[in-house]
Amino acid sequence: MLPYGRQSIDQSDVEAVVSALGSDWLTTGPRVAQFEADIEAVAGAPAVTVTNGTTALHTAYAAAGVTTGDEVVTTPMTFVATASTAAMLGAKIVFADVEDETANIDPAAVEAAVTSRTKAIAAVDYAGHPAEYDALRKISEPAGAVLIGDAAHSIGTTYHGRPVGSLADVTTFSFFPTKNLTTAEGGAVTSLRPDLLQRAREFRMIGLVRDRSRMRYPDEGAWHQEVHEFGLNYRLPDVLCALGSSQLKRLAAFKARRQQLTARYDELLADVPGLRLPIQREGVDPLRHLYPVRVLGGRRREVFERMREAGIGVQVNYIPVYWHPVFEDLGYRRGMCPVAEAFYAEELSLPLFVDLSDSDQDRVVEALRTILGS
Repeated sequence: MLPYGRQSIDQSDVEAVVSALGSDWLTTGPRVAQFEADIEAVAGAPAVTVTNGTTALHTAYAAAGVTTGDEVVTTPMTFVATASTAAMLGAKIVFADVEDETANIDPAAVEAAVTSRTKAIAAVDYAGHPAEYDALRKISEPAGAVLIGDAAHSIGTTYHGRPVGSLADVTTFSFFPTKNLTTAEGGAVTSLRPDLLQRAREFRMIGLVRDRSRMRYPDEGAWHQEVHEFGLNYRLPDVLCALGSSQLKRLAAFKARRQQLTARYDELLADVPGLRLPIQREGVDPLRHLYPVRVLGGRRREVFERMREAGIGVQVNYIPVYWHPVFEDLGYRRGMCPVAEAFYAEELSLPLFVDLSDSDQDRVVEALRTILGS
């Protein structure tokens, strides 16, 4: 089965991990700080590493101060964690519909959804194409809301010359194997705001405060540390950070290959009837995580099943979040975001990963052509 996504590991990655295993540090050592510095160089903002993309979101919402009684406005066209991690902090999730062209959250829908209780607005860079952060900031700032960017799909992407990671008040990343780079499991939070970054760093460290100038009881011994707010152990270990730093050295090559594959899909599928291809807006230089096409005429399920039968691992990204039973049980109903639901009904992600060969991509295109032509 040809997968829809897969990691790219070479000998330099193996050597970096082996070196870490042979060092004095397996966790919370020098490679953590190095990986955070390497992320900052790409993302444009200081970074805090965490154990995965879901814990990155949980950390970001906690840093933003999201709690019971708050509202968080976000998109339904994402993995459930974008919403569930805020809900677990006690927030009410308010879903805003998406743009038809990009499947990213629609600023006009966000503006209509904001209330005096809105604590955060969380956008997602669907498939690697960044959300409209400039428009969203014009909404978040007057509302006093923290703007959060879920950039799980988009590390290495720029938006009008600015790197993803510096566009929102706080941004989250995922380093799952199918993403643009991997640490096996891993994630990060970035922010240009020192207050949010400090809160994120302490939250992922069980809430521990070690700065004596901030301690309530600073005159205890050198061993002393305090917890002022509850946190969790979300530390990413040295051995995985070593893999991450090694992967980041190849990010430019990853980007070039993914862009090449995207351009080939654009060209090879341009004249296929019953298919709508993804777009790229002016000023966006994406590192695409997904290549999402739209299968028209109510044939998405048929095409999905026949592609799988042909040994091609297509995927659907995503079920609208409020369709999940956990949200249904909270009173959310289908029909809330019609554009997102229409997108979901047609979306199909084609294989896209760095080591996908041209011949395997040709196989994907030919299978899709054959199915849609029958």
